[in-house]
Amino acid sequence: MANKSQVVAVAPPTWASSVTGSFHFVVALLVTALVGSAVYLSSEQPQLRSPTPTRRSSRCDLFSGRWVFDNVSYPLYKEKECSYMSEQHACEAYGRKDLRYQQWRWQPHGCDLPRFNATALLERLRNKRFMYVGDSLNRNQWDSMVCMVQSAIPPDLKSLSYHYNASLVVFRAHEYNATIEYYWAPMLVESNCDNAVSHPADHRIARAQAIEKHGRRWNDADFLIFDCYLWWRLPKIELLWGSFESPDAIHKMVEMTRAYEMALNTWSDWLEMHVNKSKTQLIFVSMSPTHKKAEEWGGVPGRNCLGETEQITREGYWGNGSVPAMMRVVESVIEKLKTRGVTIHVLNITQLSEYRKEAHPAIYRKQWHPLTKEQLAYPISYADCLHWCLPGVPDVWNELLYTYIFRYIHT
Repeated sequence: MANKSQVVAVAPPTWASSVTGSFHFVVALLVTALVGSAVYLSSEQPQLRSPTPTRRSSRCDLFSGRWVFDNVSYPLYKEKECSYMSEQHACEAYGRKDLRYQQWRWQPHGCDLPRFNATALLERLRNKRFMYVGDSLNRNQWDSMVCMVQSAIPPDLKSLSYHYNASLVVFRAHEYNATIEYYWAPMLVESNCDNAVSHPADHRIARAQAIEKHGRRWNDADFLIFDCYLWWRLPKIELLWGSFESPDAIHKMVEMTRAYEMALNTWSDWLEMHVNKSKTQLIFVSMSPTHKKAEEWGGVPGRNCLGETEQITREGYWGNGSVPAMMRVVESVIEKLKTRGVTIHVLNITQLSEYRKEAHPAIYRKQWHPLTKEQLAYPISYADCLHWCLPGVPDVWNELLYTYIFRYIHT
């Protein structure tokens, strides 16, 4: 067994420089964070100054660091002890034997992450709504957060409920009058994929200028954690002007990044008009990487994350599933919001997650549809290299979110 201080995968100094010199997000967590600027926690400006004793340096970028093996402090919870976990993420229950993926912590350069304290977070969330909004990767992170806090709550003082045809899932900590919620909106704007239970995976149609149906569910939340990426990853997206029912509606195929930009502009306009800036904290989670092609990290061509048990150790590794052009769209939208007085805090989880090819469910998850004989004969064909096993990588995303809430957000 590896020593608990084993280190792999040192992150490069910037997310942007590992992809493109022209793509950069700015961290401004000093004066500008207090006067309403858009804040991006990236490594372009490592100025995250911690007011806590965990600070070892006056300069710290939470997202530039390394993975350290730690089988003493991790995992933060046990899979079998979290009854709320989706079977899509319960890899151990579905037969995975190698569990080292659960025992890695993220170590930023120059500072330490504070130890996650479920009771402290629940106290911070007292009388508040803490809501994740987006696709199944955001559900993955919500799943993680619920598992991280639920053990601190007595059984009779917590509950889970589903609303709006399961589009909204609410975990409630009754003693704190707090909720940790997840809302399914895979494209943020309205689309033909909005049914959380049954939705088309390939033929996606988005109403790029319509968001009210979703937005009214978020309107009074105290924390909104968004993601929006995976469902836009097609060469072209069909956009709709008008309603799905109208015979006069206009349909048009639009190039991916342009369609994505139109949708995020609609989202940003809604935030400007409807969010209470003195109440609601806004967070955008950067793209979660995929590991579908082993040749990208020097593996056997034709294979994917199935069977992987080690991390990628190549410094600055960046897979083709993470698209710089889409990042530039996010940058542009956030910068425009900055000039309009809306603060967006961006949780930059992409580079640190790129190294973790071994942490996906692959075949170790519930299959929602019966597998064919062909799939059973060729497991690579149905391996899930998008989502993440729990406990695992999304716990670190939430530790980073926890750090940011306690150090940099004043509620």
